[in-house]
Amino acid sequence: MSKKRHKIKERELKGFKYFKTISKILESLHDVGCQGDLAGNRILHMDQYISLLLLHMFNPICTSLRSLQQASELKKVQKKLSVPRASLGSLSEAARVFDSQTMLEIIGQLGEQLEPVTHHSKLKDLPGILTAVDGTLLKGLPKIARALWIDDKHKAIKNHVHFEILKGVPVKATITDGNGNEKDVLAETLDAGRIYVLDRGYAKYSLLQKILDHNSSFVCRIRDNYVCEVIEERPVTADAEAAGVVRDRIVRLGSNAKSDEIPGAVRVVEVKCKPHVKRMHTGRGGPEQSEILVIATDMLDVEADVIALIFQHRWTIEIFFRFYKHILGCRHLLSYNQNGIELQTYAAIIACMLISLWTGRKPTLRTYEMLCWYFTGMADEEELLSHIHRLQKIG
Repeated sequence: MSKKRHKIKERELKGFKYFKTISKILESLHDVGCQGDLAGNRILHMDQYISLLLLHMFNPICTSLRSLQQASELKKVQKKLSVPRASLGSLSEAARVFDSQTMLEIIGQLGEQLEPVTHHSKLKDLPGILTAVDGTLLKGLPKIARALWIDDKHKAIKNHVHFEILKGVPVKATITDGNGNEKDVLAETLDAGRIYVLDRGYAKYSLLQKILDHNSSFVCRIRDNYVCEVIEERPVTADAEAAGVVRDRIVRLGSNAKSDEIPGAVRVVEVKCKPHVKRMHTGRGGPEQSEILVIATDMLDVEADVIALIFQHRWTIEIFFRFYKHILGCRHLLSYNQNGIELQTYAAIIACMLISLWTGRKPTLRTYEMLCWYFTGMADEEELLSHIHRLQKIG
């Protein structure tokens, strides 16, 4: 006998006042997708659909498109989120009709409201916004025909994320199939005024030059066996030595055949590290890691220990991916077309930003769980505020 679907009740949903942070901003999306509605009879608008997606993000009982449809029938949901009763057909159509790219402006507006949550004194006066970039696979998507990863039995999509390190939130995402080339995606999504913090999967000299051409900087791990022409050996200061720096020099990267890909002088800082045991002994998770990280940067005047510190903070994006997959990757996708997946992905980014705005701290799994308990009535407001207060004291 099939398991009876749980019917959502009004008493199981609460905390709608926290969505007021975003409701006014979402109003700008109201007329998106209405160009073809010549009769003017569209009932479900984009701002309302995104509100329902956010309801899905923060309420574990909303696990599917059908459960969102049920939630839209509740008077409390209709009143608090200003949404109409939506049919399954209109919710399904929304994933194709509402242009996901219009959400990028919303993400930008929220990003401007966020304050830094990482307050290391040596990271305050850098000549750009620290931005870690990496990709993560969302596996096991058999309904997406285009999402081939290894073969027909191994499918995935890849989310290429730009993550602001000091604010602790993602600010940009691009969805491709599982084999999407990370270097190509970054080259197409570069901004000015950033310091891109990259692992060695991005260590393509022509890409590093493109970053410079966009008036940004880079701190990028490169291969241990890099080829270069040494211009200057710099002394390692006491602070740099304490940070694990063993070499600091100015070079021209590449052999004669590659030197024109990044012709200017580049700084290379070598830093001691503890090798990742799993990588070294199991053969999984990427190439073997040595005891020295080789980091290239165009920032010639920033102290070597600060370069090491910047690269150390690259791992914050890996921690975010664990959190992000808990929100999106371990729950059902509500759509299997490209635009629909992007809508849900951008809604997840907005959810992360909302958590930071509500708490003043970077989003964590524990905070996300507490919000979910609150929104489903398992925790009261006093318990939620107590949790937020503890976070702020730790910060």
